[in-house]
Amino acid sequence: MRAVIAPDPGGPDALVVADLPDPEPGPGELVVDMAATAVNRADTLQRQGFYPPPPGASDVLGLECSGVVSAVGEGVDAWSVGDEVCALLASGGYGEKVLVPAGQVMPVPAGLDLVTAGALPEVACTVWSNVFMIAGLREDETLLVHGGGGGIGTFAIQLAHALGARVVTTAGSEEKLEVCRSLGADVAVNYKEQDFVEEVAKATDGRGADVILDNMGAKYLPRNVDALATEGRLVVIGMQGGTKAELDLGVLMRKRGAVIATSLRARPVDEKAAICASVVEHVWPVVADGAVRVLVHATLPLEEAGEAHRIMEASDHIGKIVLTSGRTAPRKVGA
Repeated sequence: MRAVIAPDPGGPDALVVADLPDPEPGPGELVVDMAATAVNRADTLQRQGFYPPPPGASDVLGLECSGVVSAVGEGVDAWSVGDEVCALLASGGYGEKVLVPAGQVMPVPAGLDLVTAGALPEVACTVWSNVFMIAGLREDETLLVHGGGGGIGTFAIQLAHALGARVVTTAGSEEKLEVCRSLGADVAVNYKEQDFVEEVAKATDGRGADVILDNMGAKYLPRNVDALATEGRLVVIGMQGGTKAELDLGVLMRKRGAVIATSLRARPVDEKAAICASVVEHVWPVVADGAVRVLVHATLPLEEAGEAHRIMEASDHIGKIVLTSGRTAPRKVGA
């Protein structure tokens, strides 16, 4: 099979399309012939040598995929050859054939095409597990989402809005802010021109955000805590703004707040299976009825993974960047 790897750390040009042996399913596993996958920030970090796959996982990049089941291992009863599926992965999505634990495989939501489904598992599992399963966002509470124009941000805005929460988001351009508003954000903050702590306070009559989903890490830590409501929950899922920051525990204690740092990729298989099952139960219905959709900014063939990484790192995109396996796959760029 063809697959994209990064033999040596570097820029987008470090990505190489290699010929690798086809995977064979073991007990509890299946093989998916990949139709589409999507680019995530973790992929760009892995390419640079900063985020290696978990022990035992493939060196092929890619944390999600969609496609058709082509082989099933012993003990797999829920899936059959020919089923159209999407899957959450520890690695391997940038390959024509993907080995997946059966518990991380999900049906394609009704009404969603197979290629678009390749951009769904990572955002759906990340948002649902962190915002709802861990932070426990409830109806009528306020969610602050940083990076509202990205794949996770656009999905989080829609899902929280669909489930009855108030949404405040940040983005860096008027184009992205307008998209955020169209997806259900009640307040959209230009972080280059406005102070999101002040804007959250205005939007909540001084109460603050009940849940904050943060991809920046250290850079935003003290200000995120300032923006929390009493008994608020800050969930850190990225470190684009660094890994080390000073935190005033007194402020956190007075608010009886919580700071939670999580990672989805390295969780045990059984935990990821539980997340996938919960996503199918709670998230797929709102995707199927159109209340939540996947925004795709660009669709490129697998061979252009380097260009896809350049688009990701330029941070001008809105939504997801998709790679397809077909050698003659259409090339479409634009929100």
